Amino acid sequence: MKDIRRPSHHRSRGPGRLPGLLMALLVVLGLSGSTAIAAPDGTARQAASTVRVPARAMDAVAGMQPSWNLGNTLDAIPEETSWGNPKATRELFKTIRAEGFRSVRIPVTWSAYQAITAPYTIDAAYMSRVKQVVDWALAENLYVVLNVHHDSWQWIDDMPADHDGVLARFNSTWTQISKAFRDEPRTLIFESVNEPVFEKTTAEQKTKLLRELNTSFHEIVRSSGGGNTDRLLMMSTEAGTPSQNLMDDLYTTIKSRNDRNLIATVHYYSWYPFSVNIAGGTHYDDAAQNDLDDAFARMRDTFVARGIPVYLGEYGLLGWPDHNHPSRVERGEALKYYEHLGHAARLAGVTTALWDPGAWAYLNRETQKWTDPALFAWIKSSWTTRSGTASFDKVFVAKSSAITAKGLTLNPNGTKFWGLWHGKTKLVEGRDYTLFDKKRLTLTARTLTRLTGDREYGVNATLQARFSRGLPWEIDVVTYDTPELSNATGTAEKFTIPTKYQGDLLATMEATYADGTNAGPTDWTPYQEFNKAFRPDYPNGTIILTTETLKSLRDGEAATLTFHFYSGAKLKYKVTKSGDTVTGTAVKGS
Repeated sequence: MKDIRRPSHHRSRGPGRLPGLLMALLVVLGLSGSTAIAAPDGTARQAASTVRVPARAMDAVAGMQPSWNLGNTLDAIPEETSWGNPKATRELFKTIRAEGFRSVRIPVTWSAYQAITAPYTIDAAYMSRVKQVVDWALAENLYVVLNVHHDSWQWIDDMPADHDGVLARFNSTWTQISKAFRDEPRTLIFESVNEPVFEKTTAEQKTKLLRELNTSFHEIVRSSGGGNTDRLLMMSTEAGTPSQNLMDDLYTTIKSRNDRNLIATVHYYSWYPFSVNIAGGTHYDDAAQNDLDDAFARMRDTFVARGIPVYLGEYGLLGWPDHNHPSRVERGEALKYYEHLGHAARLAGVTTALWDPGAWAYLNRETQKWTDPALFAWIKSSWTTRSGTASFDKVFVAKSSAITAKGLTLNPNGTKFWGLWHGKTKLVEGRDYTLFDKKRLTLTARTLTRLTGDREYGVNATLQARFSRGLPWEIDVVTYDTPELSNATGTAEKFTIPTKYQGDLLATMEATYADGTNAGPTDWTPYQEFNKAFRPDYPNGTIILTTETLKSLRDGEAATLTFHFYSGAKLKYKVTKSGDTVTGTAVKGS
């Protein structure tokens, strides 16, 4: 989706367009020290891929598993480095291959380098830069998916009002791409368009327009000759959404082409309330799990079971990870999602491509190291096996009261529980913990007393629940007391609530008025969006109400905020905006 993959803040703009084009031209001419070699006709070519592509599209797409997205790079606007990532290098693809990926999706936005009038010529230097990046990936024996990316909302979205103009530009774009890449190996795959939407028209018209684009894309590529005559081609549903009606429309389009080298592509970012933490979606609960299971069952039944391979072109969570902001999705709950997705994809026979925006999420492109290696370990493990989890990854022990036994429910996910470890020490069942019905795990008061030690607020110890396969599930033992909120004053531009977290973590915030209506920027649920309506500032001991929230409050009318914490604590707070002044009062005994 166009509005969730751009980082919330960017680095300063890189070199201007003209210097950037000159630099790209120098690279293409072999003056940059790259691995490109001069061909007899003077063009720059890379060593050919040695990957043998199976004849059957289903087998080829299976060979692409797992896949990774070079996000926020060639798709960035207006330039490759505009959204916080360095320029792509061949070393990057070596890293990706070494980490176990077998394919990469290279999103490309063409609009900043394309004339807006006929014949809609794409700058030669930019086309060469894209080709260089593609060739680097191919030379590392990776399958490559190349597409038309943010153009979908920049100008393709205007198709309902400017049908002929948009179609002509789309056709010209694919004519030029097809010509430039016609002699590339079959490990290069074309994707017609990323997440097409056509917002200002009816559902029926959207179906018609997308079918027209996908059909035109297919005809242009096939007629361009060379390696494009049997190249694998990928077509998307509207917005990349895996809903049944949209996948049915895509199935109809693909079958009408009578071409065995076609692939269906959709995207999946989890059940929306969980993905961004809104509407009470603080846990990877039954609603979120069922949403994922249903989505993959639809992919399997609509396409895979009928001989059409599916490439999940993007997956992840819309609001996590984001190392520039407080974590809106609880870590253990996010790990459950990635573990579950890998399993569901394997059952459905779907190849998955992790959406990686770079700098602030998964792979740091500067260091070529995973920002969170443990997270990547869970993603990687899910490609081949299941891992056991538990109902939560924390046990909260109140400092203000006597320590009592605390329990969790294990989710073996088809594995067998092998035991509980603290570092190198295996805990003893019956003494340190009890296990009821192979699932209900209870830590004894004696064990918790030992693990909490001097009972400082925060994580005192981390346990590992180990299973017969997959990764161990880590359980933090946390000392806490119920957080405390204090009265405050501020303005409609800036208001913070003094907060003693005392080892606890903020989960969500409800906001309502006395008449029962919802307060805050999101009016369809009282549970407001984490980081958008509010966010914790743990180092400075505050909860921040965003300017968007403050400006949405009714003047002179008190709103009741209920803050939910992962320990189970709930605290109420009254906030009133009067003109430019905002006052807040903690509700005692809440």
